[in-house]
Amino acid sequence: MDVIDFHSHVLPGIDDGSRNLDTTAGMLGMCYDNGVKTMIATPHFYAEHDRIEVFLERRQNAYEQVADLGLEKSPKLRLGAEVAYFKGISKAEKIPLLTIQDTDIMLLEMPFYTWDKSVIYEVRELIEKRHLRLIIAHLERYIKLSGNKPAIAELLELPVIVQVNAGSLLDWKQRGAILKLFKAGKAQLLGSDCHGMNHRPPNLWLGREVIRQKLGSDILDKIDEFGNGLL
Repeated sequence: MDVIDFHSHVLPGIDDGSRNLDTTAGMLGMCYDNGVKTMIATPHFYAEHDRIEVFLERRQNAYEQVADLGLEKSPKLRLGAEVAYFKGISKAEKIPLLTIQDTDIMLLEMPFYTWDKSVIYEVRELIEKRHLRLIIAHLERYIKLSGNKPAIAELLELPVIVQVNAGSLLDWKQRGAILKLFKAGKAQLLGSDCHGMNHRPPNLWLGREVIRQKLGSDILDKIDEFGNGLL
């Protein structure tokens, strides 16, 4: 099964990730050399700053620049977006256009404040009324928010997919709680959330190694089986 990075900012010049083609080529080469076969390119989408059509055009232009490089040693790129939550997201007409290429799956960045009932309501509406499958980006970040644990418990009662950043597994302060999520089947996917070669570089394989050492290869196999099944 392919090793898939479900969260990356590898496209050049579109967000706060890769700044240029040279950086992108370096990131892709590093990932390829470390066994990553597929990367989901998920540049940030912020509704308050961008229109969906304009974002998609910029994303396509960035992708074509990478394709024109003709890199032989590179993971396969699939286009997606890291969609930042906004009030009314469940009613946004064109929100399905931000799903991962050829799927009904959207990577959702939840708000960085304590969630109230309206936030969970919007997520439920995206699933039940808009018929989207949702990957919750880097769930571990929201656990740190004061008073947010009840809302997270309510979120996890919904049929959401949980993605964890590989770098969080390298932090011994966070590692134990994250491993418990994978062991309990409450987290299903890993992403590097890589932004460059020096600042937040690709590290998917380092997080995978922590899982292998602490939980065993069977959990990694489940992660890969689940991810390949999505695509």
